[in-house]
Amino acid sequence: MPQHVPAPATRRTFGLAVATTTAAALTALLPATPAVAAPLPVPAVPVTTNSAPAAVLNPTTLTKSAADIAGRVEAARLNARASNALSSAMSKLGKPYVYGATGPNSFDCSGLVGWAYKQVGVALPRTSAAQSRVGKPVAKSDLRPGDLVFFYSPVSHVAMYLGDGKVVHASTSGQPVKVSELNRMPFNSARRI
Repeated sequence: MPQHVPAPATRRTFGLAVATTTAAALTALLPATPAVAAPLPVPAVPVTTNSAPAAVLNPTTLTKSAADIAGRVEAARLNARASNALSSAMSKLGKPYVYGATGPNSFDCSGLVGWAYKQVGVALPRTSAAQSRVGKPVAKSDLRPGDLVFFYSPVSHVAMYLGDGKVVHASTSGQPVKVSELNRMPFNSARRI
């Protein structure tokens, strides 16, 4: 038995003929299918029979490279820690010097340095003499911001190097935490934490 297909219904709305069918109405309600882009052509790769042999990876070279990268990562981590400790010390500019004080409202020289490094998770000994024996020795010409700088012989004062020949320190009674010239005091040694 043949199937009956209904003819499109026609109606007039404001003088326009609109033909609709059930299928046409459903099609209008469905979202449009996005166009599929044609695949890009793959460029031809020339093949040569006399090509150079593939590079051979040397495990020793790879180990040295990995060690170099690990060293650089560790140096960056230490630089960030020293920079953050230095920022902590700088946040205390103007605080009073009090002999034996370790902050946060007053400091002596080693108290300021110890407090600043404590803010980044590093515990330092209490006195400047004891602090002068931790970390790695640094030449005066190789100072970086955050390095500890020690003065007098025997060591009796410590400051943190800022850069450009300047240090931040809790200098002495009657003087607040301040920035001074590195060469204003007799240099003894320096350490990198």
